[in-house]
Amino acid sequence: MRVATVNVNGIRAAVRRGFADWLATRDCDLVALQEVRAPSDLVPPEALAGYHYCYHPGDRAGRNGVALLSRAAPLAIREGFGNPAFDAEGRYVEADLDLNGWRLTVGSLYLPKGGRADDSAAELARYTRKLRFLRSFRPYLTRARLRAREQGREFLVMGDFNIAHTRLDLRNWRTNGRSVGFLPEEREWFGSVLGPRRLVDVVRRLHPGEDGPYSWWSWMGNAFTTDTGWRIDYQLATPALAAAATAAGTDRAANYDARMSDHAPVVVDYADR
Repeated sequence: MRVATVNVNGIRAAVRRGFADWLATRDCDLVALQEVRAPSDLVPPEALAGYHYCYHPGDRAGRNGVALLSRAAPLAIREGFGNPAFDAEGRYVEADLDLNGWRLTVGSLYLPKGGRADDSAAELARYTRKLRFLRSFRPYLTRARLRAREQGREFLVMGDFNIAHTRLDLRNWRTNGRSVGFLPEEREWFGSVLGPRRLVDVVRRLHPGEDGPYSWWSWMGNAFTTDTGWRIDYQLATPALAAAATAAGTDRAANYDARMSDHAPVVVDYADR
């Protein structure tokens, strides 16, 4: 069972840059998308070819939007996570699926980027809002995981978390100690949702102690060429599903011009059940 997550940074732009070719070539069973940034009727059909599709576009034109593409039809679809302040924005969609012998509950997440508390008023507002999202989403992850277990399902949440968890997850960690996405409180939150009885960072499980593999690089300068990246896109799975992962990494483009987004797909192969 091949599973991928990718922030497409606008599905129409990503299709122009080769997303449909990547999708056809990689032959994934399940793909989570973030920042689709298009009304439902304007999502290019070639971006969905061969897949069942559930999409929460949100209420912000040209922003956000999360989706799940799956070889099997979803048995149930849920939009949002029960917080009215965020649920309309197109930041979380979840589905129950039976796929390759696995009974799954799967979520696609686009977490707010945030800001810094010691900067401008606008940055403080973004910082506060991200923390509100994190405080609300953490108990939801527990509820979703336990609900899935009660139904005999494994739980998998994937997407753009906009947080680099540890020093291994960004190249220039020494100079980014107070940067958005690597703030101590963000990293503490990320660590708090992981655990041997909670959720497992699947890529890190298969790549312990390694730098990266990074999943985001700025469009600016030489960040991509020099691999000065961040690992902010994750697959977090319940322990039994994580233990079935056999290979994991990022589909980093061959060169700058071949990039379909500022993010690279994070791809994990899980043994069929």
